[in-house]
Amino acid sequence: MSQKHLFVLALLAGSQAAFAQNSHDTIGRSLDQVVVTATKFPVKQSQVGKVLDVITHDQIEKSGGKQLTEVLNTQAGVVVAGAQNNLGTGQSIYIQGAEAGKTLILIDGIPAYDPSGTSTNFDINLINLDEVERVEILKGSQSTLYGSDAVAGVINVITKKGGGKPFNASAGVAGGSFGTFKGSAGIDGAIGGTAYNVQYTHWQSDGRSSAYDTTGKGHFDNDGFNENLVMANISQKVTDNFGLRGNFLYGRYSNDLDGGAYKDDRAYTSRSGNTQAGVGGDYKLGLAILHFNYNYNTVTRHYLDDTSAQGGSYYRADFTGRSHYADLYSTIAVDPHVELLAGVDYRHQQITNTDLSVYPGFGSFTDSLSSDSARVRQFAAYASVLVKNLGGFNIGFGGRYNSFNRYGNVVTYSVNPSFVINDRLKLFADLSSGFSAPTLYQLYSPYRSLNGLVPERSLTGEGGIQYNESGLNLRALYFRRHTKNEIVFASANYVNLDKEDAHGFEVEAAYRYGIWSFVGNYAYTSGTVTTAGSGAKDTTYNNLYQRPKNLVNASIGVQATKGLFLSLALRTVGQRISSIYGGPRAEADGFAYYTLNGYAEYRLGKMMKLFADFKNITGQRYFDMPGYTSFGFNFMAGISVHL
Repeated sequence: MSQKHLFVLALLAGSQAAFAQNSHDTIGRSLDQVVVTATKFPVKQSQVGKVLDVITHDQIEKSGGKQLTEVLNTQAGVVVAGAQNNLGTGQSIYIQGAEAGKTLILIDGIPAYDPSGTSTNFDINLINLDEVERVEILKGSQSTLYGSDAVAGVINVITKKGGGKPFNASAGVAGGSFGTFKGSAGIDGAIGGTAYNVQYTHWQSDGRSSAYDTTGKGHFDNDGFNENLVMANISQKVTDNFGLRGNFLYGRYSNDLDGGAYKDDRAYTSRSGNTQAGVGGDYKLGLAILHFNYNYNTVTRHYLDDTSAQGGSYYRADFTGRSHYADLYSTIAVDPHVELLAGVDYRHQQITNTDLSVYPGFGSFTDSLSSDSARVRQFAAYASVLVKNLGGFNIGFGGRYNSFNRYGNVVTYSVNPSFVINDRLKLFADLSSGFSAPTLYQLYSPYRSLNGLVPERSLTGEGGIQYNESGLNLRALYFRRHTKNEIVFASANYVNLDKEDAHGFEVEAAYRYGIWSFVGNYAYTSGTVTTAGSGAKDTTYNNLYQRPKNLVNASIGVQATKGLFLSLALRTVGQRISSIYGGPRAEADGFAYYTLNGYAEYRLGKMMKLFADFKNITGQRYFDMPGYTSFGFNFMAGISVHL
């Protein structure tokens, strides 16, 4: 019997049919859960009309051996393409049918950008799950509070903070398939009015070939990964009414690349890095609290593909993006029923790009962008009002004015009423406009539009119902989004050309009974793109690349003993359109797949935990992205200690 089947039998025997990576401790109290992302100040979920999911600290603790994107993939309507591939793979997040780059990543409420790319996607490989306290996923357009790119929603990664005793320490090690190793260590605590936290994580893996070898005889080399991450934050209570805080993130990783789908390349490597540093503070003055934040972010990417010694080509490229973000806002609790928020923010982005290509017999080609010219400034003023607890009725509404030095100004708005009946049944709706500004690459590269670009504009409507009672939580929602002035690459230039419409619904259920818990969700997404034609007719077609029409997550778990937790989780990804760069689009049954994952955790008191994470335990062969290798059966196992 193979090692794979032994692992499966051992897990099934121990669990007696267990499923879930979701904490049963949070089921049945989600309406009372306090969140911050929906309003930028603490509020109960029952008081907002927005759709918000929380990946709790307990869920993260039960995700040993996983990447953040693997945990995001279990959420309703969320697809992270590339999460099933080699560590270091570029990963794109899709929420509710929107394109990649239309979901804004926040770190502790601060936007995280990569200005250097063709989109502003932040490289989520630079966020490690060991450094995360919880994650709030806010769906629907959030541009009124958070500005550009928050078209489909925002993902707020809330990092760990210091507290409790003057000194706490933690450490963990894990290893698994494909020579993968992960080690982490951290200290935190609180001394008087000072709280601190420092975390370090190291990942490395031999990996597999990123490109898929169709014959199995191409002798494709393994593409490895090596990463080091440091996170630190500190807060200081200056007076009873005034506090300061600082944060620092540093990440660097290197990985081997291939030449594309089905194409091996032994000489192609890359290095990526991110450094963030910020300061902030809060000052309480009567009924008002004044908040300020400043954050500096720099992202670097370096690519090298040198086969010149074998008579081949030479390619080298360096990309650097820098951004400054400053935010000043005030929250005012007018009375128990009314909360006001008003603020301004400023953003400055610039990029430096250089690349050189040399092809034998064809000569060399160079291209560059300078930060002296490739830059943009944005200024915004925004305000919102939350009226709550009026006999169960709540309503929030707000607006934002965005001014840019490079292209036209934008106004956005949002209205989101909700009604709670008997503290159990919640009806909610949301109507919000959004926008996505052109990237610096789209504005300044050789492929820029000769006629200029304007921001993409969207309008999203959502509505649904949620039922919550001890042990049971149900939610269903419908959404529809219309986007115009979509920026596409056409005829060798970026232009505002397309319109996109997407709609769908999501159903979620969570139930707890004694030591058992069940979590499941289903999402249906469909949409079309309309391209302006040269004549009287436009062309409309389904173009939701990498976004499946049908997506299911189901999991069940059991707290078998006081220390032992076991679970299984099923994920099915339906048929979807995908494509290979330079090739035709494709849609086939072969792009639908399922995976079955298992998890086991045993706690030795409060200080030590043993865990094992089994992925794709049935050994399915599938493609998360066509032409690239997705993993068969693999596992990670390790130990963590908290002192």
